[in-house]
Amino acid sequence: MNSSALMTDRYELTMIDAAMQAGTAFRPSVFEAFGRRLSGGRRYGVVAGTGRLLDRIEQFSFTDAQLKFLREGNVVSPEALDYLADYKFTGRIRGYAEGEPYFPGSPLLTVEGTFAECVVLETVILSILNYDSAVATAASRMVTAAGTRPVAEMGSRRTGEESAVAAARAAYIAGFTNTSNLEAGIRWGIPTMGTAAHSFTLLHDSEEDAFRAQIDALGVGTTLLVDTYDTARGVDLAVKVAGTELGGVRLDSGDLPIMAARTREQLDALGAKNTLITVTSDLDEHAIAGLAASPVDAYGVGTSVVTGSGTPASGMVYKLVAREGDEGWKSVAKASENKASHGGEKLAVRTLEDGVAVEETIFMGDPTKDDAADASRGRALQVDLVRGGAIADEYRGAAGVAKAREHRKNAVAELPIVAHRLRPGDPAIPTVFR
Repeated sequence: MNSSALMTDRYELTMIDAAMQAGTAFRPSVFEAFGRRLSGGRRYGVVAGTGRLLDRIEQFSFTDAQLKFLREGNVVSPEALDYLADYKFTGRIRGYAEGEPYFPGSPLLTVEGTFAECVVLETVILSILNYDSAVATAASRMVTAAGTRPVAEMGSRRTGEESAVAAARAAYIAGFTNTSNLEAGIRWGIPTMGTAAHSFTLLHDSEEDAFRAQIDALGVGTTLLVDTYDTARGVDLAVKVAGTELGGVRLDSGDLPIMAARTREQLDALGAKNTLITVTSDLDEHAIAGLAASPVDAYGVGTSVVTGSGTPASGMVYKLVAREGDEGWKSVAKASENKASHGGEKLAVRTLEDGVAVEETIFMGDPTKDDAADASRGRALQVDLVRGGAIADEYRGAAGVAKAREHRKNAVAELPIVAHRLRPGDPAIPTVFR
């Protein structure tokens, strides 16, 4: 088994140890993951990583080797080690459906169980949701800026190897059409793409030889990278070698609006009127928006999407919001300046008027109430992800990715037009606690 149990911070385990000694470790508790604000002045965020997180929760149990490491490092007491040796999450997790837009204070994930079994999941929950949601949020803005033109994810060489797979998944959920990352393809069912880099052209004795080799291997429907030397000459050679049925050319340098216009004119003059133009080269949502009037057919985005377009983490936190004590359930909340939180378990509803979102309404309650009672107030946003320790498989694997992709498309369509502005500003709709 690929255990995720040590993908955590040491203090998660020492808290369990101290709470066991104090007799509070097994108090029924409710934790919540949320963001106090939207990073980077974004108008909305997109939840991503849920399916990956469910896999990690299933894998969250301690191996003999891990327990030996903890024992030899005197990380926790023998009593705590005994508890961890048998650890398996048995509680309930509810959360926003993957692909759902979110706003400040949205209760993105609610985790119910004992203090010990909930607190130990904090790091893995935040590490996944913070990164994947940052990528999905940036990618969603890029998709909006691209309009009907497809956007490909190609940032694997700009982040860690596992982050690259996660980023491809999050970008696809957010509306990207494919990825260059093959592991993301096999693991998550994402369409893959890719042809050749500049090194392939430089390998050959001439640019024409390189184009012929690629055409021979991949057919005339391939996309040729035409700017290794001189772009205009590269376009001429591309059509000479492939003919007017050449699938596409890629531009990766220069003043892209000007180069795209010149390349389109040249292709049309050569009779290759159906040959598509793909542009790459350090694109982000602003650069894509700047190319809206250019004769571009597709975009490829690398560094910007895997780094969240300048916001590589979403700023989410994981806080205890309710616990059971001698007098029943008690809401608890942090009161620190600029870091205050809302205690108590919550029900989240997206209020719509004529199909357009106008408010994120958060109904305050307690962990024992019937959630269905408030569902008629609007579109309920939370779904059951884990119940009694059993994981809902519909949100996992390639099918879960496809489900999340469709959900994001439909949910983002509900947002008001202001949500799609690229300039920093206030959230597109207010969050109201009731």
